[in-house]
Amino acid sequence: MSNTMRISLLAACFGALISLPAAAQTKKAVSGATVRRVLTTLAADDMQGRATGQPGQLKAAEFLATEFQRIGLQPLPGATGFLQEFPAYQSAVTSLAVTLNGAPVPAGRAFAFTTQPQLSWTERDSVKVLLGPAEKMQAHYREILRPSQHTLVVLDPAQAAAFQALVSQFGQPRLRGEAAGSPYASVVVLAEAPMPKVNTFRVAASAATKTVTLRNVVGYLPGRDPQRAAEKVIFSGHYDHLGIIKAVAGDSIANGADDDASGTTAVVALAEYFKKRKNNARPLIFVAFTAEEIGGFGARYFSKQLDPKEIVAMFNIEMIGKEAKFGPKTAFITGYDKSDFGPLLQANLKGTKFKFEPDPYPEQNLFYRSDNATLAQLGVPAHTISTDQIPTDKLYHSVDDEVSSLDVKNMTNVISAIARSATGIVSGQQTPTRVAPEPARK
Repeated sequence: MSNTMRISLLAACFGALISLPAAAQTKKAVSGATVRRVLTTLAADDMQGRATGQPGQLKAAEFLATEFQRIGLQPLPGATGFLQEFPAYQSAVTSLAVTLNGAPVPAGRAFAFTTQPQLSWTERDSVKVLLGPAEKMQAHYREILRPSQHTLVVLDPAQAAAFQALVSQFGQPRLRGEAAGSPYASVVVLAEAPMPKVNTFRVAASAATKTVTLRNVVGYLPGRDPQRAAEKVIFSGHYDHLGIIKAVAGDSIANGADDDASGTTAVVALAEYFKKRKNNARPLIFVAFTAEEIGGFGARYFSKQLDPKEIVAMFNIEMIGKEAKFGPKTAFITGYDKSDFGPLLQANLKGTKFKFEPDPYPEQNLFYRSDNATLAQLGVPAHTISTDQIPTDKLYHSVDDEVSSLDVKNMTNVISAIARSATGIVSGQQTPTRVAPEPARK
């Protein structure tokens, strides 16, 4: 063999040797291809905005279940599949009759909020609120939508636009988590004459309630240390969005690419990442929540299936598709001061350029506005990771929240940073301090 041939062979062998670790590392990295594929699928028009309880959301749930199966996750112990089904309830008013001072109110000028099968009350049973032509009805939304007693609201005719806006925004039956619903009702009337003096009134109404099946999607990766079986770690995001909303330039689908297809995509990518690594000492739970946008019913139901004392940490991921105010390769953590979760994560990023920052928008109360809140209130170090500049995000809850508006490369960097930062908790080498239990903020 010539010297030239020996040199070429040695070079080839050396090249093969140094390429093996790189290939192995690639197999264990967060997959950019998975990120883009899952994000694009969830935010596609055929998902119809993934509104809770609608066909598009069922399609999204089935897609996510297929992803968990592909990755090789197991159902949550005790479950028979990845779809965690539970009931919600929806009441629709089927009849309404109102009289003011003995005169019937035309059907199009009265609207009721009730979950009770029958209503029958008069001025002796309820209170009335009269709103003049210039008063802001939004200031009374709480007593209208969440009455603490039977309430009749009478609007001056000048409030016609506000009345129609109320009907348009809240006219469709709303889902709730409890079968009983509220014992109180409110009725809004648009008067025909300027602010009449209301001496007597009568309300008679009926409502029908139906049960709607909702679905979280939950996958489980058993821990490799039997002594840590009761030390679960959760990675979560919500896969629901607004569905079909008022059209803008012919587009009525609120795709929810950032809110929260981005966070749900992270959950899938992280499940794939940790399954390939095969070194999680603690059990990992990956969950895509339903109904975050309408009250957090999915997270509330999920939390009742677990003992919060057995949950070591919760990584809730919400809107990571755009660059944070701190620049690329950064994200913020809500409730940063409520446990040492954030500093522990940052310690695992030593040597990288990525930085987790405290929530820069405390006035937005974000710690209590996502699916981490239910478990945080029970003492779990449950925090949300996000990059969204929510005070100035003009695409939030709009038809323009599309994949094309996101920085998918930066989003993948965020997911990779979450994966690396979680290694200490996943391996059992780090345990965040508990959050002091406290009631939910309104």
